[in-house]
Amino acid sequence: MGIDPRQIVAGVLTVTMFLMLGNMVKREHFDAPISHNVNHAGSTQSFDDTKDSENSLAVDSDGPWKEESAGVKPCWSKPGFEEDEDSKGFVTFSLTNGPEYHVSQITDAVVVARYLRATLVIPDIRGSQPGDWRNFGDIYDIEKFVSSLEGVVKVVKSQPTELSSKNLAVLRIPNRVTDDYIAENIEPVFKSKGNVRLATYFPSVNMKKSKMEPEKERNSIGCLAMFGTLELQPEVREVVDSMVDRLKTLSRKSDGQFVAVDVRLDMLDNKGCQGNSDGSKKCYNPQEIAMFLRKLGFDKNSAIYMTQSRWDSSLDAIKDLFPKTYTKEGIMPMEKKQKFLGSDASEYEKVIDFYVCSESDVFVPAISGLFYANVAGKRIGSGKTKILVPANIPSDASVSLGSYVSRYVSKKNHMAYSCFC
Repeated sequence: MGIDPRQIVAGVLTVTMFLMLGNMVKREHFDAPISHNVNHAGSTQSFDDTKDSENSLAVDSDGPWKEESAGVKPCWSKPGFEEDEDSKGFVTFSLTNGPEYHVSQITDAVVVARYLRATLVIPDIRGSQPGDWRNFGDIYDIEKFVSSLEGVVKVVKSQPTELSSKNLAVLRIPNRVTDDYIAENIEPVFKSKGNVRLATYFPSVNMKKSKMEPEKERNSIGCLAMFGTLELQPEVREVVDSMVDRLKTLSRKSDGQFVAVDVRLDMLDNKGCQGNSDGSKKCYNPQEIAMFLRKLGFDKNSAIYMTQSRWDSSLDAIKDLFPKTYTKEGIMPMEKKQKFLGSDASEYEKVIDFYVCSESDVFVPAISGLFYANVAGKRIGSGKTKILVPANIPSDASVSLGSYVSRYVSKKNHMAYSCFC
C-alpha cells in the first residue's frame, strides 16, 4: 500500500509551523519612528501620570484624527498568458497560521505556478491545532480568487484525483521566492515528478521593498497575487462590516473614527516585552499602549478595538483611560458569536482581526511581526496610512504625531509601494 500524500504534507506543515514559531522569537524590532523622545538610557516611564492635562501636550494642531494622505492606485498591469498545451502539472499548497501568512503563501504559490506554467489548485486552510481544517471557501471568496487570476495562471477548485505520493513532491520554499530559486530548486523537481506541493517558510518577516527589484512582469504577478486575489466570503465580510460600523457608531464623538490595536497577551508573554539597552522594544503591553495613545492626544471618547480574543484584567489599564475599549466579544452581533467565537473558531478570529485592523482609522501594532507588516501593506493599498508605532514617551516630551508614523509609510519602504502609486 502506498503512502498517503496527506501524511507527508502533514509532517512538512508541522515542521514548517514550528520553524515559523521559532523565528517569531528572533524577529527584528519595530521599525524606529523618524524621530522621537524615547529615553534611550533604557529607563522605564512610570504609568501613574494619567491625570496629565491634554492641554499640556504639544500635539499636532489638527489632532490625532487629521486627514489621511492622498490615496493610491494599483501600478501593476495584468500580465498576459499563453496557454502551454504541454503543461500538465499541478502546484498545490495549504494556507496556514492565519491571514498574515495567507497573503504571502498565496503570492509565492502564484509566482511559482506562473513560472512553471502549471495549474494552481485552490488551497485548503489549516490552523495551528491538529484537525483544525477548513475549505478555502469557508473564509475567502472562491469566485473572486479564480476570476482575479484568469489569464495569469490556470486554476482548479479541487485537487485532481490522479495526484498521489508517487507523483507529488513536497517542497519547502522561502517566502518571497525568486526566479533563480525556482529555476534551481523547484523546476527540476517539477519536471521530474510532474507536480509539486509547496510549504512556505519565513526566513524573515521583513516586508520592505527589495533592493533588487524583479522584472516588471514578475513584479506585476506578485502584486496581483498579494493585493488583488483575496476577498472575504460574504458571511465573514458581513461580520467584519458590522463590527467596523459598530465601532464607528461608538466613536461618534470622534467623528466616527476608531483605533485598532494588535495586542495578544499570549504573544506578549512569550516575548517577554523586555527592552534593550538602546530603548528599542519588540512589543508593548496594554498599559504602555494606553499611555502612548493618551500622550498623542486621543481622548476618552475614542473607541479602541483590541485583537486580544477575550477580555483580560490586564486590559483594564487601557479601559481606564479609554472607556470605549472593546474586544470581539463586545461588538460582534450576538447571532454570529457561536460560529465566529466558538472553541473551534480561531481561524475566523484571526481573519476578523486582520481585516478590522486593516480598515480602522488608526492602527497601532503593539507587537512586531508579520501581522503588522501585512496589515500595513493592505492599509497602504487602500490609502489608510495612519499606522503609529508605539514608544514610551517621557511625560515632559513635546509630541508630534508624525514622529511615530511607521517607517513603512514615512520612508515608503514597504513592498506595497512597488505595487501602488
